[in-house]
Amino acid sequence: MKARALGSGDLELVCRHREAMFREAGRDDATLATMTAHFRVWLAPRLADGRYFGFALRDADAEAQDTEPLAGIGLMEIDWPPHPAHPEQDRRGYVLNVYVEPHARRRGLARHLMQLADEAFARRGIRYAILHSTEQGRDLYRQLGWGGTTEMAKTL
Repeated sequence: MKARALGSGDLELVCRHREAMFREAGRDDATLATMTAHFRVWLAPRLADGRYFGFALRDADAEAQDTEPLAGIGLMEIDWPPHPAHPEQDRRGYVLNVYVEPHARRRGLARHLMQLADEAFARRGIRYAILHSTEQGRDLYRQLGWGGTTEMAKTL
């Protein structure tokens, strides 16, 4: 696999992967269409200025250099008060939008993306990260040392 950093030109790729990820998790098309329209507006400036960063993977053996990526991951550095899990830091890493195209699964791509995430956070000095997992990703994240938290949520 060949990894490259996400950039402004990846807006539609990230939106497509995010929507597919939630669709596979059982979300309905109407909700996803609304979410994606708003997410696209939210994401564009963040991709442009680097607040949203991450990686895309494509097959290194592909003949055409412009082949569509097979997988992607989004990352953010979020402002967070010092916490018992990171008592000396006022920020956390956040992993989101991990997605592997269905035909490319079971090849270690998600594992590779998570390794790239760990390295990217380490370069930024971030020592604590969080993610929200779909059911499909839980086993992999557990294998990589991620554990559950006490987080709860409510729609207001």
